[in-house]
Amino acid sequence: MAEAVPTPAPRVARVLRFSKMHGAGNDFVVIDLRDGATTLDASLCRALGDRHMGVGCDQILTIEAPRSANAVASYRIWNSDGSLARQCGNGARCVAAWLLRDGTARGDAFDVDSPVDTHHVTCLADGRIRIAMGVPRFAPRDVPLHGFDAVQDEYVLEYDDTVFTFGAVSMGNPHAVIEVDDVAHAPVEVVGPLLQSQHAFPDSANIGFAQVESRDRVRLRVYERGAGETLACGSGACAAAVVLMRRGRIDRSVTIALPGGELQIEWPRDDATVMMAGPAAFVFEGTFLIGAGLA
Repeated sequence: MAEAVPTPAPRVARVLRFSKMHGAGNDFVVIDLRDGATTLDASLCRALGDRHMGVGCDQILTIEAPRSANAVASYRIWNSDGSLARQCGNGARCVAAWLLRDGTARGDAFDVDSPVDTHHVTCLADGRIRIAMGVPRFAPRDVPLHGFDAVQDEYVLEYDDTVFTFGAVSMGNPHAVIEVDDVAHAPVEVVGPLLQSQHAFPDSANIGFAQVESRDRVRLRVYERGAGETLACGSGACAAAVVLMRRGRIDRSVTIALPGGELQIEWPRDDATVMMAGPAAFVFEGTFLIGAGLA
């Protein structure tokens, strides 16, 4: 008589609660880590970000204890490939909306700590959320951008037979901005990763493709580091705006139209903070099972 094969025992799964949110189509998994019961790592973030076998998102946002005296909370940003990010404008608005719904934030104005700064949040009467994104930094060493000593309106890089012409700025994370005639047909999926891989960008960069439609309107697509092309990029919208404003191509208050929606960017003068306003939406609440399956 054949010996019975024991049935594998099911592994005990841990339950990770999350909120699914998006800002102009840039989507996030938001997780509250303030109780200290859960920690995230790169492999778990990759699992969460997988659009076929996980929840699916561009970035994971973790709600944590505040780091500065006046902030109500802080947050970290993980890309869907498991790498850490330092800035995310759409994510900042979603964190603000999450904290308002949670009751941690009260009133129409409060501060939150990102990985790079403390940001002032204002809730607008039309339901949008405005974030103070900080003062942009153009010095090559601040982007960082290697191989250039002085700030230039346009930088030129050559790779094989390809010439890249772009503006560069740090919004707390590195950005390259390429002005194009028709953003719908821009080679985003080819030029984006190719420019990201250049030695001139030691920390990679978010690559924006901007089309000026008028003095107060720009169309934009962004190939983000760690996530690929997304439907919207808040810091990328700020980067495109300030690069084009310094060139005199657009006004100091502008609408940035991204594939997932529109953001309003204001930068009154070169030494001022950039203000970004836009939507933040809840999609659903869920639980992710960590370690589910058979042993």
